[in-house]
Amino acid sequence: MGYMVDDGFRKEALGHLRRLTGDPTSDFRDQQLEVIYRLVAERQRVLLVQRTGWGKSAVYFIATRMLRDRGGGPTLLVSPLLALMRNQIEAAERMGVRAVTVNSTNRDDWDKVFAGVTSGDVDLLLISPERLANQNFRKDVLPEVGRRSGLLVVDEVHCISDWGHDFRPDYRRIRRVLDLLPSGVPVIGCTATANDRVINDVDEQLATDATVRGPLGREGLRQHVIDMAHPAERLVWLSETIPKLGGSGIAYTLTIADANRVAEWLKSQGLDAVAYHGALEPEKRLVVEQRLLANEVDVVVSTSALGMGFDKPDLGFVIHYQAPSSAITYYQQVGRAGRQLNESWGVLLRGAEDEDIQDYFIENAFPPVDLAEEVVAFLEASGESFTATGLEEHFNVRRTRLAHLLKTLEVEGAVERDGYRWRRTLTPWAYDRDRAEAVTALRRVEQGEMVGYAESPTCRMAYLRNLLDDTTEEPCGICDRCTGESLEIDLDPRLVAQAVEHIRRGYLTIEPRKKWPDSGWIPTEHRSEVGRALSRWGDGGWGDRVAENRVAGCFDDDLLDAAVELIRDRWQPDPSPTWVTVVPSTRFPGVTAEFAARLAERLGLRFVEAIERVADREPQRTMNNSAMQYRNVEGVFTATGAINPGPVLLIDDVVDSRWTMTLVGVALRHGGSGPVYPFALADAAGRST
Repeated sequence: MGYMVDDGFRKEALGHLRRLTGDPTSDFRDQQLEVIYRLVAERQRVLLVQRTGWGKSAVYFIATRMLRDRGGGPTLLVSPLLALMRNQIEAAERMGVRAVTVNSTNRDDWDKVFAGVTSGDVDLLLISPERLANQNFRKDVLPEVGRRSGLLVVDEVHCISDWGHDFRPDYRRIRRVLDLLPSGVPVIGCTATANDRVINDVDEQLATDATVRGPLGREGLRQHVIDMAHPAERLVWLSETIPKLGGSGIAYTLTIADANRVAEWLKSQGLDAVAYHGALEPEKRLVVEQRLLANEVDVVVSTSALGMGFDKPDLGFVIHYQAPSSAITYYQQVGRAGRQLNESWGVLLRGAEDEDIQDYFIENAFPPVDLAEEVVAFLEASGESFTATGLEEHFNVRRTRLAHLLKTLEVEGAVERDGYRWRRTLTPWAYDRDRAEAVTALRRVEQGEMVGYAESPTCRMAYLRNLLDDTTEEPCGICDRCTGESLEIDLDPRLVAQAVEHIRRGYLTIEPRKKWPDSGWIPTEHRSEVGRALSRWGDGGWGDRVAENRVAGCFDDDLLDAAVELIRDRWQPDPSPTWVTVVPSTRFPGVTAEFAARLAERLGLRFVEAIERVADREPQRTMNNSAMQYRNVEGVFTATGAINPGPVLLIDDVVDSRWTMTLVGVALRHGGSGPVYPFALADAAGRST
């Protein structure tokens, strides 16, 4: 028996739905009207778990309109990807819901937006969870918005939970928003990816009155898994298969570098492909989103940045170039394909590098317990405040990890921020070690579940539904396990060779350091020039060869040929180097110097060992931030007196922090050399070497 809703309420809500969709024949999907009634008529707190494309946004837009018509305050919507809701906001405006947002791109409009909320001219205010971290917003705006709110919507609400597949500490600030709400204000938390563990946690945190949950299976989604260890093979498969799948789609990668590389390969093979990731400027991301929505591109190659919140009902396919670390994440992404199509494709290409990349993300997702305790103890003992840069001088931790840690500690009340400085609060605090260890252990379990998805002999969709505690058991009937069909193809060896060459030709720039860790500027006349790295460490192209040759004790002629081609034909430093020198190594003595001498000979330049190592230190790869990296190489190198006055090509096998190249460059310039051009066989920044 369905939820009892009176005819008058249904008629009113249905009218809003049809104005929202622009279709006079539209009707509610199962449970949509129930949720709207719970919010509007019964003022409940509801957790809504429904598959992607079910119509969760329609529920809270209609509820907003109906609550406003009954004298309620504006809706506060917390969503992780505001940019991807533009099309939904435009649809809501057709039914008279005036929606606005505050974000980093419209800072000049904030006062006007907040005035509109206060005056009643705004029906719905959208903010990101990160906006809750802004001190001025929390202090000056949020209390007023909270007191006036008529409905609170938390999109992707699984992020509130430690057990959700994303660790986003800013989501935990939503508990404070709940405390600001007047009595009787309804709340709805929405997600498409929540199992029983997450649901129970979110239920407790939101103090929900009801959980409305639907089946998570996707009709028409043809799921396939193909093992393709080498990235060149995957590149060829993509360029050969995407044109056959039909429509526009998304190809997901785990890294920004891979998103760019895959998009460039597909473009070289005649496809209209474009990269999308968090490093892309917001305006450019919007253009990509709009082109994909309009089917003006064949494929968008994206990191997880194009995930939660994206709504394209006719998305023809979702392909994973690499496997994510969680089957739940995989379901959330692949479920975006073909929600209004009779047939769509979800294909997972498993690569040899998947596990290493997954490990990196898992190990860096949750702040280390010992580090958290050490930072808090240090701030407490000092009684002073420090910038993040100042803390880096005391803790060997990457800046991004430190920033994440400080944000987490701020949410927990252990530290507070004053501008750019951090200090200990008076709030008693102890790290919940059991919780942290349990969450990390869960991430490893989820990693194993992703492997299980790929290797299980059972129906793909049934496996995913089971992980999400969906009790629907019937097989989908259309995945590769159910049909026995495969999307594997015979790969043209010539195309594979071209793809290998594409990977190998993707060099990286070595940007010179311009400031010392203490914020003082390195004099222009002592700085190195922009350099080049032949490859990224372990990238499946030259990066693999560099790693193998390094251990073997000799860089082979293929690497030498590639280095010569890059320097002479594609880089062409100007003014041209007149001699070559090398960064001396203690870990691989003589290996890089021998390569540098051969390279100099091939380039017709003189080779001079102009730099001497005068101290031994820990491997630079063990230093995790700029201050520590600088300190680790300070005083290690000195000029020998054999420096030539002309421009010099400075050779190292692997570049990581850039501080070694920087300080050696300073020594060379001090010694009388001309411009210094750094060159490395591989860039290992952020990776274990």
